Amino acid sequence: MSDLVTAAGASVHSIDHFALNAPSIDDAARFFRAFGLEVTTAGAHGQELELRAGDGHRWARILPASSKCLAWLSFNCFEADLCALRAQVQAAGVAIEASRALDSTGFWFRDPDGNLIQVKVGPKTSPSAKTRCVLSGSAADERGSHTRSESKAVRPRRLSHVLLFSPDVPRAVDFYGRALGLRLSDRSLDIIAFTHAPHGCDHHLVAFAKSSARGWHHSAWDVDNVNLVGEGASQMAAAGYTKGWGTGRHVLGSNYFHYVEDPWGSFCEYSADIDFVSAGHPWPAGDFPPEDSLYLWGPSVPENFIHNTEV
Repeated sequence: MSDLVTAAGASVHSIDHFALNAPSIDDAARFFRAFGLEVTTAGAHGQELELRAGDGHRWARILPASSKCLAWLSFNCFEADLCALRAQVQAAGVAIEASRALDSTGFWFRDPDGNLIQVKVGPKTSPSAKTRCVLSGSAADERGSHTRSESKAVRPRRLSHVLLFSPDVPRAVDFYGRALGLRLSDRSLDIIAFTHAPHGCDHHLVAFAKSSARGWHHSAWDVDNVNLVGEGASQMAAAGYTKGWGTGRHVLGSNYFHYVEDPWGSFCEYSADIDFVSAGHPWPAGDFPPEDSLYLWGPSVPENFIHNTEV
């Protein structure tokens, strides 16, 4: 742990997994398999799903429910930081909940928006160095591409980040900073904000977008390069999932993106070449006007992209 991190207090280092309530487990299985994730059944009578990416980590649980919403979000920390994080959460004004029957490790609480959060000791799942974009240009007298029939299924290698709707974005950023040690990367007024962990992290680990209520907006999954972002979009379109936004390139985070709308009005994102904040490195967080910061190039933003279907 760097001196800078120690001086600023304890921090989580990565997301362990998210749990998402979904009204149809069958629809969820079809969507996430088409997206390129490994989908396995779990729970009593196989009524739940687990999602894994190319790294083999279990990044998500999908639970049967009457409507779509975040069930909980689980963070990992270093063992030496667990007690300090618990104290920081209490000092931030929220109560620690009794150990849950589903998982008694670490501790649980609800953030100011009402989201259920777990903090526990676990492996650092976020990268510790910049993941380089693997895309080399072709030399003269060589083919630069391959035929469509030679394309392989796009398989994301890991979860990159999640974005939550919040009725008060500045409050969310302040709370996650004081309680969990996440730091502001960039923001645009009170509309959207991006936060990272100070132990080496992508430009954003958790982001918040303004809405009238809390909600689940998207999960983003890292692929090798912009070509795979585009191939992922084609892969999902061939499976019948044609709605979304992209392909384009963001300004804040700089990543190439393509969002695919899921069966419940939220999104999954193929993401490549996102900015990276090294451990202990001070990132120059900025406040950017919305019209100049959402995307550098790409199609116009669809109206439903910022619609919270949980309201």
